Amino acid sequence: MAFWQVRNNEFINLDDDVYVTDNPQVQWGLTLKGVFWAFTKIHAGYWHPMTWLSHMLDLDLWGLNPGGHHMTNLFFHVANAVFLFLLLLRMTGAPWQSGFVGALFALHPLHVESVAWVAERKDVLCAFFWLLTMWVYVRYVERPGFNRYLLIVLCFVLALMSKPMAVTLPFVMLLLDYWPLRRRKSEKIDHTFEIPVLESMDAGHPGVPFLRLVLEKFPLFFLTAVSGLLTILAQWKGGAITLLDKLPLETRIANALVSYVKYIGKMIWPDRLAILYPHPIILPIWEVATATVLLMIITVLVILARRKYPYYLVGWLWYLGTFVPVIGLVQAGPQAMADRFTYIPLIGLFMIIAFGIPDILAGWRYKRVALFTSGGLLLSVIMITTLLQLKLWQNNIRLFNHTLQVTANNSIIHNNLGLTLMRQGKDQEALVHYMKALEINPKYADAYYNLGTLLARQGNDQEAMVHFVKALQIRPDKAEFHNDLGVLLAKQGKMQDAVSHFTEVLRINPTYSKAYFNLGISLLNQGRNQEAAFYFNEALRINPKDPKVHNSLGVAMARQGKIQEAIAHYSRALQLHRDYADAYYNLGSLLTYQGKDQEAMTQYAEVLRINPLDAEAHYELGAILAHQGENEKAIVHLAEAIRIIPSHGKAHLALGMTHLGMGKKDLALAEYKTLLTINTNLANTLYQKISKYRN
Repeated sequence: MAFWQVRNNEFINLDDDVYVTDNPQVQWGLTLKGVFWAFTKIHAGYWHPMTWLSHMLDLDLWGLNPGGHHMTNLFFHVANAVFLFLLLLRMTGAPWQSGFVGALFALHPLHVESVAWVAERKDVLCAFFWLLTMWVYVRYVERPGFNRYLLIVLCFVLALMSKPMAVTLPFVMLLLDYWPLRRRKSEKIDHTFEIPVLESMDAGHPGVPFLRLVLEKFPLFFLTAVSGLLTILAQWKGGAITLLDKLPLETRIANALVSYVKYIGKMIWPDRLAILYPHPIILPIWEVATATVLLMIITVLVILARRKYPYYLVGWLWYLGTFVPVIGLVQAGPQAMADRFTYIPLIGLFMIIAFGIPDILAGWRYKRVALFTSGGLLLSVIMITTLLQLKLWQNNIRLFNHTLQVTANNSIIHNNLGLTLMRQGKDQEALVHYMKALEINPKYADAYYNLGTLLARQGNDQEAMVHFVKALQIRPDKAEFHNDLGVLLAKQGKMQDAVSHFTEVLRINPTYSKAYFNLGISLLNQGRNQEAAFYFNEALRINPKDPKVHNSLGVAMARQGKIQEAIAHYSRALQLHRDYADAYYNLGSLLTYQGKDQEAMTQYAEVLRINPLDAEAHYELGAILAHQGENEKAIVHLAEAIRIIPSHGKAHLALGMTHLGMGKKDLALAEYKTLLTINTNLANTLYQKISKYRN
């Protein structure tokens, strides 16, 4: 109920493009080719094939309808909440405490980001396999066996292939061995309330030495090391890891200590939540010192209380330990912290709350009433807070504006808000945000690039090129920057320079289909049709569902006289995009060339349905009608073509010829006079016909 409104949310203009909307590999859907890509390529800074496969399946199920993608996230979140409850119930036999942990996990507003952001599918999917691994582990503890252990390994691998944050899971298993599984031999735990235990862990079992528990998980630790190394290499390759010279180790440690405390604060009072918290770089000494002292005090207290309240230690170490991969010691990304990072770590604190408070109130006569009343009130409050937080995620404008209100110096959000506004045609508002982003961060390549894109769209090509060049000076390895600069150069006729940039794109990213397409267009404009066809085919190899490429390949085929292949590509373009006017027009032209006038007229009519102001379609339709003797209808379309483009020479010629055929020599002469100012050759052609005319 709390998350149901997520079905109406948009895709977010931050990473959702990388994962879904602009990712041609994902848009193949769940195919063998897509599966091969998911398992063999590192993309978006991760190797997480299970996440890619889930997005591909969503494309098959929902297409690009964002509601379906959000509902898949919600499905996994619901499953995780129920799974967490059942898991704790199985381990502890305490239904109310387990249920309260599950409810806090399900409803807490800090988890909105993981559910309402399609790109964070990796969070909810990883948690699903994380909890599944723990469930299988508990069954293994009940009755150890090789097959059950293999199942643990399999589930753990699936978690790692969803998001490498699962690397801490083997350490969490060791915590569970301490409590509630109570497998450790070295220390007796004094429980203040009776918890039913698993059959194989009753008082008759002496426990397992700690070293043996560690060795038992050696294969899992090995997989953790492999996954960690692979992730660091992937993020290094993708440029996501910040080097120590830009962000010193002492700064990272300071931010980590402060973040640990801030996350607790946001758990207690979830206010001013944002999609991106910029890294402060410099933190006040008092803030770092306070956080350090507070963390030390809590750690000492839970250690001292471990015999009587073992879940304090387990919950606290769960919280501290599962945050390690994302706490910023290895800085990947620009954030100081992120709400989504709390998805699994908060379970530790929720366990402390759910199991600790009943212990604190033990012996109080009104304990049951107090727990039910306060628990119900707390869940109601966080449910309402989650509902309000979800409203901020309805669309990009609302989310980004809120983020700018609750954070400072947020250049990335200014840039992305500008991009959203630009896509809505609000260029002036977008310009303000791009300039603000560059004011905050003068070396922000994406802001220069987006500003260049805006200027190019406004026809200011020279200034646009200046900004593209600045973007490339900062990030010479960005394929998009080279590609769009190449487009501008090609537009100015500097084909050699354009081809150089397109070639550089493919050196950086051999799977960048737009560069193949643009290379093909450049060659097509030079009449090098066979070479152009090669690059169009390469673009289709990467993204077979791009209607523009099919249309352009059709043109290249038609120019080579391969009529049937051209028709096949035009038809495929129209299957992929039923309102693609250029494909209808090109198909009509080909049919006209074949003398299939009636079929051609159908295609031109479709062009005019989509765009009634298409002068070329009016001209072609008028020319066919005139050829068929439908002079009155022909005049209507030819006159409309001239109204739309007064200098349309061929339309003036055809209109003059039509008038002449109807015996209207004066009107034909009028078209001749107009043609004299437009195209002398066409004027002479019409005049020759007029001269031969006999009343």
